[in-house]
Amino acid sequence: MTAPKTPLPRIPRADRHDPYDADRPLLMRCSCGAHGSEAEHATAELRTRSESAAFEEESRNFIEAALVKALFPHDDLRRRFLRAVGRRTAMAAIGSVLPLASLQAMAQDKAPLEKKDLKIGFIPITCATPLIMAHPLGFYQKQGLNVEVVKTAGWALIRDKMINKEYDATHFLSPMPLAISLGLGSTATPMNVATIQNTNGQAITLALKHKDKRDPKNWKGFKFAVPFEYSMHNFLLRYYVAEAGLDPDRDIQIRVVPPPEMVANLRAGNIDGYLGPDPFNQRAVFEEIGFIHLLTKELWNGHPCCAFGTSTEFIQKNPNTFAALFRAVLTAAAMAREPRNRELIAKVISPQAYLNQPETVLAQVLTGKFADGLGNVKNVPDRADFDPIPWQSMAVWMLTQMKRWGYIKGDVNYKQVAEKVFLLTDAKKHMKSLDQKVPDGAYPKFSVMGKAFDPDKPEAYLAGFAMKRS
Repeated sequence: MTAPKTPLPRIPRADRHDPYDADRPLLMRCSCGAHGSEAEHATAELRTRSESAAFEEESRNFIEAALVKALFPHDDLRRRFLRAVGRRTAMAAIGSVLPLASLQAMAQDKAPLEKKDLKIGFIPITCATPLIMAHPLGFYQKQGLNVEVVKTAGWALIRDKMINKEYDATHFLSPMPLAISLGLGSTATPMNVATIQNTNGQAITLALKHKDKRDPKNWKGFKFAVPFEYSMHNFLLRYYVAEAGLDPDRDIQIRVVPPPEMVANLRAGNIDGYLGPDPFNQRAVFEEIGFIHLLTKELWNGHPCCAFGTSTEFIQKNPNTFAALFRAVLTAAAMAREPRNRELIAKVISPQAYLNQPETVLAQVLTGKFADGLGNVKNVPDRADFDPIPWQSMAVWMLTQMKRWGYIKGDVNYKQVAEKVFLLTDAKKHMKSLDQKVPDGAYPKFSVMGKAFDPDKPEAYLAGFAMKRS
């Protein structure tokens, strides 16, 4: 993919629409008349916002806050630690044990890069928004990186290209690095999750002919699509139908369909519905062939969807380059989290090179004001969010579901796997030397469909399910 185009020169506003000036083009291509398209206009506006001193300071603070929050998931512990040792000592203590140099190096300093020319894979879905928008907005370039973001057909191809080292880093489904590291469905290759790309951002979409079958108890015999076996989509769909008393392996069919093909398969009648990523839930409504049965945030609000990651080998060989990538993606995440930026972001990522979707579809997803296909307009601002923290308790939950449905056989050291794959920074040794209580990783509790999940008791959680393969 070529580098972002050089912006067109600014033309005085009074002259932009003068039809009688033979020496100037008649620019009617965006709302202000100064850009070649609405996407270029939005890119220019977001770049301007990103270059402001206020945003740069906010972005630095966001990155550092994200890393500190990873160490202290419970705020009272962070406060006790700071009160006990003081601000400067705490900064030095935490910074001395981060795996990628120090907090300041991660958040601000630019060490010499081991590798500058990089290929990053992505699937064209809104989950990849931070990774994608960092390209046209110049966030990679600002870190000294020459990044080619490569649109990829499906998740199996993403996996294979990462294992074969054709991609340096990629957009993952968040359970994929766990599966690849464990050798599930592929050769075991250590992979890491650096950041969560998005939270929520999924839905169950059904064909319009099923408007009268809203109760999942009535879905016996339905055919559903998910994007990949090792996906939150698969695990949440299985969880949802099992809670309704249906066996996901016997009472319904679940097939893997690449996200861009889900709408076509729904239209053709090959499937009755799908638990898929956006924008394809909203695209089915746009095409008037489906409706949104529910947003997955109704099952687990704040659940992870996709992630940004790479191989453990790449991080070890290119720590400074990885830190630069980390900064670029987190900077994009900080911008994506701001509601006021969402409509502009929809314009930036809608072109063919990225998502190739109608802007109105993306805007409905990102702003959370959307038609549900049943005649309603809903307002759900957190339909999709971009909280980057890869909580290790999320990884433990994914592992419990892999074991529940037979993807993992035998015993699992849940926390060991979670801490190897989900890169939450670990300051335990130095905190212990300061006689401070150390959090055992970063394991906040949460609930899925009202059932509490305690990451300290994964086997007890599993035992509580009547329906399981293990």
